[in-house]
Amino acid sequence: MLLALLQANAAVLDVDANCAAVEDAARTAAAAGAEVLLTPELFPVGYAPLRVRAGLDPARLPAIRRTLAGIARKNGIALVYSLPAVSEDGRWQITSTLVDREGAELLNYAKVHLFGEDERQAFSPAAEPPAVVDFHGIKTSMVICYDVEFPEAVRAAAVRGAELLLVPTALSQGFDSVPQVLLRARALESQLTVAYANHAGEEDGCAFLGGSVIAGPDGSLLAAAGPAPGLLYAEVSAASARDAREAVPYLRERRPELYSDWEGAASVAGGDSSTY
Repeated sequence: MLLALLQANAAVLDVDANCAAVEDAARTAAAAGAEVLLTPELFPVGYAPLRVRAGLDPARLPAIRRTLAGIARKNGIALVYSLPAVSEDGRWQITSTLVDREGAELLNYAKVHLFGEDERQAFSPAAEPPAVVDFHGIKTSMVICYDVEFPEAVRAAAVRGAELLLVPTALSQGFDSVPQVLLRARALESQLTVAYANHAGEEDGCAFLGGSVIAGPDGSLLAAAGPAPGLLYAEVSAASARDAREAVPYLRERRPELYSDWEGAASVAGGDSSTY
């Protein structure tokens, strides 16, 4: 399956312009034969947590979702987009959604690990683990941005069977090691393909790194972007994950019953040492 990834600069709270950019990318990616387009974190509204929370009327969100589903349907390509969502109890969360080429929702996820004071002021963290769906024969899951920097989050998707992990992100300059080192390590240790779509340029005073990557289950680099906007493409498959897991059976040979005991013992030891 050919996967396309959009790295681009969004205009904060200019939903029409941002959705037009997604549509342009979807048209181009579909023409290239891609089955799915991955877009960055909060791209349709721009990444500026406090401005978005203050300036976005949540009543607009269903219409934005319909617009994005329509882009997928019009161009015949599945789409991953990230938007704020308001839970039933009124909490704002950062979410991502996978819709198929007909615009039907296949998968939803809400961000568990919030990064920085702005995100923590504007949004609430979720608690549900990443779900997995069969997408074009590939077991597919999602996390968002900072989540992928925690091995537990990626491993939670992998132990549920994920072979492909889609990651909308908003990574600023100064964190080059995340896409260059950490993402490839996450792909290798959990033996799945990781696609990581970042913003480019500046939004609301934040200078983004760009540097989007697609890393294979063996840690290889399938595609990488520089700082400028653009589209990345890579062929991804379930077979590559299965081959990696057969070559080195990390997932099969885990011993989670020990790890929980180890963490408990560390907490006890830490408590004891604090009394001296």
